[in-house]
Amino acid sequence: MESFLQHALNGLVLGATYALLGIGLTLIFGIMRVVNFAHGELYALGAYIAYAVVSVLGLNFFGSLILAAVGGFAVGALIEYVLLRRRNLAAMDEVMLIMIGVMIVMQNGELLLWGGVAKAVPSPFSQEPLVFGLVSVSPIRLFVLCTAVVLLGLFYLLIERTRLGLAMRATFQDRDAAEIVGVKVPYMYTLTFALGSSLAAVAGALLAPVFVVNPTMGDLASLKAFAIVILGGLGNLPGAALGGFTLGLVEEFGAGYVSTAYRDAIGFLVILIVMIVRPQGLFSTKERVG
Repeated sequence: MESFLQHALNGLVLGATYALLGIGLTLIFGIMRVVNFAHGELYALGAYIAYAVVSVLGLNFFGSLILAAVGGFAVGALIEYVLLRRRNLAAMDEVMLIMIGVMIVMQNGELLLWGGVAKAVPSPFSQEPLVFGLVSVSPIRLFVLCTAVVLLGLFYLLIERTRLGLAMRATFQDRDAAEIVGVKVPYMYTLTFALGSSLAAVAGALLAPVFVVNPTMGDLASLKAFAIVILGGLGNLPGAALGGFTLGLVEEFGAGYVSTAYRDAIGFLVILIVMIVRPQGLFSTKERVG
């Protein structure tokens, strides 16, 4: 029981950041129908911002989270405005090539700027674990879990309880009708891409002290983000959150009871099974946002 609870807690920590990744990608695809292959590089961008702020400049880690959110938002908005705004988003092949190009440019830019050696971001908390009954957790992991859950809650309120969220959902459901009632669809697209990018960057910054930072970290993050979207159902924001937690738990229990060497393989094996048995995703019967 102790081992089970410990793995469950670790899986929730990992799953919370996966949920941030998945929601960002789902938001962009659900509203814009853009397959963002650069999503993992925006995650890596957030991690490198945390490294630059904490390890290079010697500043506060918590401030780096804000800078990562702002940096991800700004880069996402720039990508949409410069590269996608005047494109026909229905031309999937052209858009996919653009996003693959963005991914390559960002990854090689990180390699050029920071080199290929993995970087470490020191934790702002004590290394002594916190003990809660039968389980223990490092303070940084507990902070990651709590912060990610708060961000998920705030994002849900934004989408479901604000006029902005209503406009975004209206844009997804019927672009022409949204334009008729006064929604500025191009603005919604820019905001959508920027918000999704910001969530990915924050996830990267949150996990920077937990793992190492390197130029290729975005590759696996992109694969897992797409896996989460498949689990949750395309365009389903609550499903993406649940898919993130599901993947985190599956990976952690697989690593704990099978082998750490197969952590990622077990997660992707589950995705393949889901695609065969329930191709619309575990938590959705149709594509939707909200």
